[in-house]
Amino acid sequence: MELNDWFNNGVSPDDYIESMQTHRENLLHIYDNFQLPEDQAFIDALKKKNLRVIVLTEDWCGDAMLNIPILLRLSEAANINVRMLLRDQNLELMDQYLTNGKSRSIPIFIFLDAEGNEVAKWGPRAEKVQQFVDHSKKALPQEDAEDFKEKFNEMLFFITKSLRDNTDFWEDVYLSLKNELNK
Repeated sequence: MELNDWFNNGVSPDDYIESMQTHRENLLHIYDNFQLPEDQAFIDALKKKNLRVIVLTEDWCGDAMLNIPILLRLSEAANINVRMLLRDQNLELMDQYLTNGKSRSIPIFIFLDAEGNEVAKWGPRAEKVQQFVDHSKKALPQEDAEDFKEKFNEMLFFITKSLRDNTDFWEDVYLSLKNELNK
């Protein structure tokens, strides 16, 4: 399938959000509270590109919970049409966008021009968010430790809360997206 076909198979952000079971409230919290920086020159340049974007995601994903609302705010300002595809139902496309050539990490944002050519790809994390996650994982015990599962779940709770509430991460995601789209 061509990228245009994948885009056409996607659902609207509203339909995706309505279907969410796991992180809807957190995603909407970020969406409701994130405001784009004053950056009219960048927004105007994006509008001229006439972009569309395919989002590979799943609603259980904390990174998607953080990144999608930032993308949606940017897409609204720059008139970028967004379509969502669930990763696990679209592995043929997902496997073309593996992180480090092996991981089905999400979300992945695939930006298309008017003809359906890929012009940029972003995801799954901004660099500063990746550093935060890596640092958080270092505190975990060995996987075979008796308390690993408990500590892992505590870490996930902490990371999720941090991504939801730390507005510096929101800004990091925006700046990372801006950097990718300016290449």
